[in-house]
Amino acid sequence: MNTFNGYRCSICGSEYLPGQVTYTCPTDGGNLDVILDYEIIKKKFQPEDITSRTEQSLWKYLPLLPVNEPAGNSTPLHAAGWTPVFALPRLAEKLHLKHLWLKDESRNPTASFKDRASAIVVTRAREIKSEVVVTASTGNAGAALAGMAAAVGQKAVIFAPKSAPQAKVAQLLIFGAKVILVDGTYDDAFDLTVKAANEFGWYCRNTGYNPFTVEGKKTAAFEIWEWWIEAHRDWHKQDSDLDDHPPLTIFVSVGDGNIISGIHKGFKDLLALGWIPNMPRIIGVQAEGSAAIANAFHARTETIIPVSANTIADSISVDLPRDGVRAVRAAAQTGGTYITVKDEDIIKAIAELGTIGVFAEPAGATAYAGLVKAVASGVVRSDDPVLVMNTGSGLKDVRAALQAVQSAPIIEPTLEAVKKLL
Repeated sequence: MNTFNGYRCSICGSEYLPGQVTYTCPTDGGNLDVILDYEIIKKKFQPEDITSRTEQSLWKYLPLLPVNEPAGNSTPLHAAGWTPVFALPRLAEKLHLKHLWLKDESRNPTASFKDRASAIVVTRAREIKSEVVVTASTGNAGAALAGMAAAVGQKAVIFAPKSAPQAKVAQLLIFGAKVILVDGTYDDAFDLTVKAANEFGWYCRNTGYNPFTVEGKKTAAFEIWEWWIEAHRDWHKQDSDLDDHPPLTIFVSVGDGNIISGIHKGFKDLLALGWIPNMPRIIGVQAEGSAAIANAFHARTETIIPVSANTIADSISVDLPRDGVRAVRAAAQTGGTYITVKDEDIIKAIAELGTIGVFAEPAGATAYAGLVKAVASGVVRSDDPVLVMNTGSGLKDVRAALQAVQSAPIIEPTLEAVKKLL
């Protein structure tokens, strides 16, 4: 059942039918929100109709998505989403928190959150019979597109800055995408991608620019909702005095703003359906060297002023965020805020997460670094239930990971050498 009714501009509010526009509002260039027919969904489904579905992927939430399920059921495209949530009691104790969890998006097929958006965009591309899908990427979005496209035989072209980590470029090439390295920034690659899509008739996946990217990323909110139903119930069983407690607080690393916007959209969908009583608090975390959205939030404006981005967290290194307005709103409309962290704090966070068995890339560890700062500054209190998003695997950027640890010693192959070292 496809309940996709059209689009609404996030800036001027103009509405369009599905075939009238493709990417952004023709009036003001604003990002478009997909409009679902909530009344039809409510008439046909109750929450338990969704949570009882047996799929272990984002396709479990098909009734809340603007695409039809792709044919087949055994490709990586069908495996995106449904990532685990881990309790972190040792880190919670260290931070003096009562309840702390982490949702590990590195378990996606190409090891990042971006698989969610690419699974939906590739499905949409096949519905509208696009021959080629193109995107700009510092690595993860491109790898996600290349992997999802390869799974179903879709042609993909990726523009990436030449500074992209080699592990990420290797993924693009292995998946068979046409990879073009740009002598410039991510923003340069983004602009070139849009021009190429217009010139050659390709379908552009660019983050934020394509409204279906948010629709993929919102599925993380659906999974958090379903997980929280059980986690919350178990929590209350353990402590009957929890009838009045703070809302769940979610920490999300932010670059171009599309992930935090997607999570916000998912919870807005659930609220519109009447399936949740209130919104969780969403806190965005940016690297100090790439903080255009945080700057706007704290200036109490939706005007995003570009920066000259410079951070070790390449996945969130963006001069001009393309989904900045909605990203500001994600925090502002949920009682959240924005926090900025130094690169050295991100490196420390990689090592800290490693102590509990999670290998995060710099962008993924940024969210945890933000939590550490939030606790120290009183933004988060000890009784706040907290969920941190790890958005990608540390194997994506081994060079950065090695900065978080000491080098391994080299010894002679003798027991005496081991004893001496110990």
